[in-house]
Amino acid sequence: MAQDQHPSDNPHSKTKASSDRPATAKSSPAVSIQALTSFDAPISFWKGLPFGLQHVMAMFVANLAPIFLVTAAAHMSPEQSAMVIQNGLLMAGLGTCLQLYPIWRVGSRLPMVTGISFTYVAAAVTIVSKQGYGAVVGAVIVGGLVELLLGLTASFWKRFVPPIVSAIVVTSIGFSLLSVGASSFGGGSGAKDFGSWQNLTLGLASLVACLAFQLLMKGTAKQLSVLFGLLVGYLLALAMGMVDFSGFDSLQLVSVPRIMPFRPEFDAGSIVAFALLYVVSSVEVLGDTAALSKVGLNRLPTDRETAGAIAGDGLISTLSGIFGCLPLTSFAQNIGLVAITKVVNRKVILSGGLLLVLASFVPAIAQVFNSLPQAVLGGCTLMMFGNIILSGFQMISEAGYSQRNITIAALSLTVGIGFTQVSEIFSHFPALFQSIFSTNCIASCFVVAVILNAFLPSEEHFLTSAPTHGEEDGKAQQ
Repeated sequence: MAQDQHPSDNPHSKTKASSDRPATAKSSPAVSIQALTSFDAPISFWKGLPFGLQHVMAMFVANLAPIFLVTAAAHMSPEQSAMVIQNGLLMAGLGTCLQLYPIWRVGSRLPMVTGISFTYVAAAVTIVSKQGYGAVVGAVIVGGLVELLLGLTASFWKRFVPPIVSAIVVTSIGFSLLSVGASSFGGGSGAKDFGSWQNLTLGLASLVACLAFQLLMKGTAKQLSVLFGLLVGYLLALAMGMVDFSGFDSLQLVSVPRIMPFRPEFDAGSIVAFALLYVVSSVEVLGDTAALSKVGLNRLPTDRETAGAIAGDGLISTLSGIFGCLPLTSFAQNIGLVAITKVVNRKVILSGGLLLVLASFVPAIAQVFNSLPQAVLGGCTLMMFGNIILSGFQMISEAGYSQRNITIAALSLTVGIGFTQVSEIFSHFPALFQSIFSTNCIASCFVVAVILNAFLPSEEHFLTSAPTHGEEDGKAQQ
């Protein structure tokens, strides 16, 4: 197939591609669009840094949000919470580097940014309230090994996830992020001033700045529209007195992340709950790699890239547990950013990963990013998330609008998204079932799609009401 011949999988093609384009990037004082939109074109660290910074700013708050929720449920001290945040930044940076530059079969070699996943928050909060945070750490470590195994064996089970199912997962990822973008636009979930005119003004100003920059600028500069929107929003927030500087009090200049800050406990129930969520996360990665390859590289991902992405998430999640943090996965926010900017150069994305690693050692850097008001982030991410939905629609079109595919897509999206919007419908189900499906439309859409794909008849038998050739001839004669 065409995707198997992509330069990312052929070392000779990669060398040729790298030698064809870099001359433009090196000879020009600015970074060329060809270099930015080429995965392997050489770009100097400093020239690629603004584009990498844009990726970091797009995911920074969302990367920390799951940590805030779980550490609050665990009633950690501010010092403990800060340590988990610090380790989370380190893991996000290392995970991004691993996906860009794989080790053996672990890592996707795609322009992928990783971060702390929301998928595990509900289960982690439940486990923390009963068994304590040590049980969460133990479940993260063991569950990561499960996902690593799933990645290394993806060639055996991936056949059960045909294009229509992958398309539904991508579409559901986009829909699941709409509420995240809207919540950020209003000031962040749980904010006391949620929906205030100040927050809405910040969100709208950031959105307008992104659009104006993209429309008015030319050439490479267009790819920095989201970064420009974030900067405009941040400056406006400073002028409005909406930036919280309290986090800068008593900051250390340098702080080294700690290994094994919490003693892991290997509780069987907690491990099973997380293992099931790792399976769901593996399917999300299938959708993420499909969406990323589609919007960034205009092709389907290879089996090697998909398997490596899953294995990479599993390995870095196990390492994250060793550092007392939560599991990681590829970030849909950054896939949306790729959809808008088309910047896929891995040296650019690497600069963002290295910034995350740097932020984990310098608390002040992390605090600058963390002080970014949620409304600013929401204004800059709305269009990103919409692009992911449209990418899912395109994938459904490519899978084909057969009556069978239409039925699978319609029922999967209706049940998966509709039921999670009314999560009380799962109130009489076991707690484990609720933790997986009640708020995760991606998991619900995937399970329904897989079941329908397995049990619905083929297209020829599906249209049982279609007239036969004999019946058509008889009607024609009448």
